[in-house]
Amino acid sequence: MRLVTYTSRGTTRSGAMVGPDHVVDLDRGFAARAATGGTHTLRALPDDMLGLLDLGDEGLDAARAVVAWAESRLDDAALRDAGVLWRTDEAGFRLVAPIPEPRTVHAIGLNYRLHAEEMGAAIPERPIVFAKVRTCIIGSGEAIEIPKASEQVDWEVELCFVIGKAGRHIAAKDALDYVAGYMNGNDVSVRDWQMHFPTWMMGKGFDTHGPIGPYLVTRDEVPDPHALKVQLWVNDVLKQESSTDDLIFNIPQIIEYVSEAVTLQPGDIFFTGTPAGVGMGRKPQEWMKVGDVVKVAIGNLGVLENPVIAEA
Repeated sequence: MRLVTYTSRGTTRSGAMVGPDHVVDLDRGFAARAATGGTHTLRALPDDMLGLLDLGDEGLDAARAVVAWAESRLDDAALRDAGVLWRTDEAGFRLVAPIPEPRTVHAIGLNYRLHAEEMGAAIPERPIVFAKVRTCIIGSGEAIEIPKASEQVDWEVELCFVIGKAGRHIAAKDALDYVAGYMNGNDVSVRDWQMHFPTWMMGKGFDTHGPIGPYLVTRDEVPDPHALKVQLWVNDVLKQESSTDDLIFNIPQIIEYVSEAVTLQPGDIFFTGTPAGVGMGRKPQEWMKVGDVVKVAIGNLGVLENPVIAEA
């Protein structure tokens, strides 16, 4: 299932893709399905993604039932008029970040061997964890800003995973049970600001510097998150290409390590690290510039595409 957050008619709501170019509103779809005889143990679905993820597997199962119900009703004009079904190309409709306001955004640094080498860094002995600021999150189609403070703005394709249920002290063997799904991500980095402090946070948290999406693909549709092709293009020129099987610390190891200290919550986002090919590691160094278009594709997670503009 491909979960989305969309905006239309002045509201922002949670939905799911139905086929390649339709979205069903999960809250309204749940109610419409119930009105036609559909049953479920839940009485309703929330209209926001964090609320849906808070329901855990029961909420995701209900969402799947809504998607299955909608598949044979894509031409129902009454459902379109009621805001239950949408075409992604209709006027005023737009997908935004699947989780527009995450509770926490964790990130892992230097988590591909060749990337550590290109940055002149030692291979880490444990996950290097830092935070990205929540206001960095944007969706596909939204603009990455070159800030007034720096021109050293770099790209980093990253697999993101999203926590689906709360937990602490999670053993690696159980860790994937806590994952709701996966997304494309771009850990945009302002390199000179990143080096201001060892924590990296100031260079990793500028507004608009955390593109994710276009969907949150649920765990059942990604059988092995450690066997996904990872690619990033700038202006259709391939800059990064690797596989998640090269991660130094895999997803269960990351969850086990971080959850020793932190209670993970539904909707928490993890950026898992980037492979070689970043602009800073090139000779000469390359930076994103106004007018560029950056595109990310990982496995079956769709395509995340963002134009680059100057900060207003």
